[in-house]
Amino acid sequence: MPVSEVTHTVDGQVSYLTLNRPEVLNALTPGQRDLLIELLDRASADPGVRAVVLTGTGRGFCAGADLRGAPGAVAPGDVARTIRLGAQRLIAAVLDCEKPVIAAVNGTAAGIGAHLAFACDLVLAAESARFIEVFVRRGLVPDGGGAYLLPRLIGPRRAKELMFFGDALGAADAERLGLVNRVVADEELAKTARAWAERLATGPTRALALTKQLVNSSLDSDRGTAFAAEAAAQEINMTTADAREGVASFVERRSPEYRGR
Repeated sequence: MPVSEVTHTVDGQVSYLTLNRPEVLNALTPGQRDLLIELLDRASADPGVRAVVLTGTGRGFCAGADLRGAPGAVAPGDVARTIRLGAQRLIAAVLDCEKPVIAAVNGTAAGIGAHLAFACDLVLAAESARFIEVFVRRGLVPDGGGAYLLPRLIGPRRAKELMFFGDALGAADAERLGLVNRVVADEELAKTARAWAERLATGPTRALALTKQLVNSSLDSDRGTAFAAEAAAQEINMTTADAREGVASFVERRSPEYRGR
């Protein structure tokens, strides 16, 4: 796979990951998927990276999986294995990334492309963006974590409506449902994503990682488990330099300077 099909730059402690196959609305190949997983894992481990922005070039964020060249008849178990090691692994890489991940959705986000956006911590959408649970149109079951993500974001009835009908959901409606944090003009998308990412990159990185972990696990936990996890996370966080800086800056009545450590 040409590296140019996913461009990667680090600027100001922000890792920018851009799908770059605009001629097919950034339909995702296995090679692109695996590279995204690698780059997200690398962002987690790199102390010089403190936020991630995921976007696409051209008119589409990601039109889903590129099915051209997909095998016809398959042996029992092959499909499940492919999904576990492919689409599900990609969504898990976003959810498990230890840095905040912002999706800047610049156009169509369909199928796994929609789920890739929904897995991100924050979602910015251009006015031209639209989200499509395209699976039913192809006679397929939603994969890539869709049946896990959507009910947690908008409830089971809304999730079923989107998945049963496969209708395109515009940016404004996605914001109304809570799938999108903010809708901006197309020409403002990159600027807004950069501003949000740079703000996150100056924050207490370890505290943000622990907060992300707590929120992502909360809907699968009972109250006792969630409260215990919260207390443990605060215990861990209080050993960080940023936590000490935050407390000191409050006492000294100054703005904190977080280093991500």
